Amino acid sequence: DSGLASWLLTDENTRDRLIDNIVSLAVEKNYYGVDIDFENVYGGDREAYNDFLEELSEELHEKGLILTTAIAPKTSANMRGILYEGHDYAAHGRYADRVTLMTYEWGYRFGEPQAVAPYNQVRRVLQYAVTEIPAGKILMGIPNYGYNWPIPYQQGITKAVSLSNQEAVSLAVENNVEIQYDEKVQSPWFQYTDRDGQKREVWFEDARSLKAKLDLVKEYDIGGCGFWNLMRPWPQGWTVLNSEFTVSDPTW
Repeated sequence: DSGLASWLLTDENTRDRLIDNIVSLAVEKNYYGVDIDFENVYGGDREAYNDFLEELSEELHEKGLILTTAIAPKTSANMRGILYEGHDYAAHGRYADRVTLMTYEWGYRFGEPQAVAPYNQVRRVLQYAVTEIPAGKILMGIPNYGYNWPIPYQQGITKAVSLSNQEAVSLAVENNVEIQYDEKVQSPWFQYTDRDGQKREVWFEDARSLKAKLDLVKEYDIGGCGFWNLMRPWPQGWTVLNSEFTVSDPTW
C-alpha cells in the first residue's frame, strides 16, 4: 500500500515507533536480523525511505543484528514507475548489510507469457547494481517457481497460475510434450492443451537456467544469491547449487 508506506516513512513519530517495534521484536525473538521489503514506494518518498533505512540500520547494529533489504530490478538510477522510483540503490548499499535484487517477475500473473527471470534482463540489472552497491553486499534473486498462462494472451483478461518447477516438469510429462529451451533468456518452456481444450504456455526454471544464473554470481563476484521461495521442493536446483558453491552459515 503506497499510501500506508508514505505515512509510515514521512511521519517522524510513526517512523520512530515503527523502528522501535521492529528492533524490539527482533531482540525478543532472538532473530539474526531484519529484512525490509517495501514495494511500490512513491518516488517522492525515496529520501524518507532512505532515512528510515539509515535509522533502522543504526538501531539494529547497536543490538548486534543485521539489516537486509529487497529492491526492485532496476537497470538505471532514474527508471520510471511505481516499482522503481522509491528504491535508491546507492542508499540501500550504504545502510544494508546485504541487498537482494528481486530479479524475477518479468513473466508474472497478469503479464504476457515469458520467462520469469530472463538471463539477459538479470544481467542488465547486475551490470547497473554493481555500479551503485558494493558487489559483496549484493544477493541475486532466483525464482523457485514458474507460471502457467492460457493463450492467446489478452491484456486485462489473461491470468496465469503459479506452479513449482517440479510441477511444471510433471505437467509436461503428463501431456507428452517436449520441453523447449530459449537460449537468449536461458529458460525452459512448453505449450500444451489442457483437458478443457484450452491451449496453455508454461515458463519455469530448471537445472540449466539455474546454472546460467549462478554463473552470473561468479562473473560479477557478488555476495551470493537468494531464492524466492524455499517452500517448494526443487531437488535438482539444490543439486546444482551445491555443485557450484559451498553453502555455509553466514558470517556477516
